[in-house]
Amino acid sequence: MIVAGIDIGSLSTDTVILDQDKNMLSYSVIPTGANSKKAIDTSFEKAVDLAGIKREDISYVISTGYSRKRVEFATEQVTEITCHARGVHFLHSGTRSIIDIGGQDSKAISINDRGKVMNFVMNDKCAAGTGRFLEVMARAMEIELEDMGDLSLRSTEAVSISSMCTVFAESEVISLIAEGKTVKDIINGIHQSISGRVLGFLDRVGVEEEIAMTGGVAKNTGVIKAIEERLGTSLYIPEEPQITGALGGALIALEKITH
Repeated sequence: MIVAGIDIGSLSTDTVILDQDKNMLSYSVIPTGANSKKAIDTSFEKAVDLAGIKREDISYVISTGYSRKRVEFATEQVTEITCHARGVHFLHSGTRSIIDIGGQDSKAISINDRGKVMNFVMNDKCAAGTGRFLEVMARAMEIELEDMGDLSLRSTEAVSISSMCTVFAESEVISLIAEGKTVKDIINGIHQSISGRVLGFLDRVGVEEEIAMTGGVAKNTGVIKAIEERLGTSLYIPEEPQITGALGGALIALEKITH
């Protein structure tokens, strides 16, 4: 028995394929772009090819995420909150709180010892603190998005970013550059603002260790450091933090056909 989970986010579309023993046969992460239908097919086909199987070998497909209803070949759709919780619990069963920051939304999720969602807060109305927010900030400073984490770790002066609105924060960054503030200090200020926002989310669901962080922003070492300093504890970061939703979907798919 082979199953798949596919998570269609605003910035990336991720597929995970599992066998009946919960071994990951393959995964793929590709940009969603303007055409989510094309991204769905491309991500799925890539994962199928990497697994060395055929589409018809897959018994059950769970779709989740932003455009889950667009997956015409999915057997069933499940919310991303449930899938992220299941995926993280599988990878690190001690997790009780999850921070997920994706391309255009952010979430805080509280789970129990079985990976069941107990409470959650989700912000999908504003891009503040998300991957898209960081992309805009990187563009304003004329740096690569992937370099933000390392640059912020070299900061020597505390710079405050008062606005988390993407438009106002961009103007604030441009003003700080004009004032002669260094890029590394500005980036650190941005990361500190994001960490404050994340703590607000966690407080609303109830912070309980251990805490995991997922989503594309979990690849930013500066954001991780800023959050860990505020929490006073280390975060668990999956090896590939973008695929936890798809992994959770695949695990749920396996449960559907074995129970």
